[in-house]
Amino acid sequence: MSDHINKELSEAERQAYLDKFGVTPADASHDILLQMIEDQFANGLKTQVEPFPETDREFGALLDELRPLNADQLREKLDISGWLLEPYGEDQMRCQECMYYLVHKRWCDLPELDLPAEPQWWCRLWRI
Repeated sequence: MSDHINKELSEAERQAYLDKFGVTPADASHDILLQMIEDQFANGLKTQVEPFPETDREFGALLDELRPLNADQLREKLDISGWLLEPYGEDQMRCQECMYYLVHKRWCDLPELDLPAEPQWWCRLWRI
């Protein structure tokens, strides 16, 4: 199990979000959340893209790790889910083909993530 569970933002993390975006992730609009996600990667975020969950049990274990995170734990959600700002793998999988992606809202509707996403992005919770 992850050590991220129920971790609140530190005051420094909270203030950094407020200074840069005027809000924390929990209160951010769709467009601001997109900027926050892109900013995490611009600041060097490397996510856990492997192992890709091949079974329902492995998929469920990742969901169990994500479920207790709060909306402000954006970096942790991106890390655990293996989020990338580009297609992934030999088949160039991307959000646009994922069953959880809401095309017209540009949103990942997987409850444990519940984040905006661009069509060409990807995460290891990708499903068809």
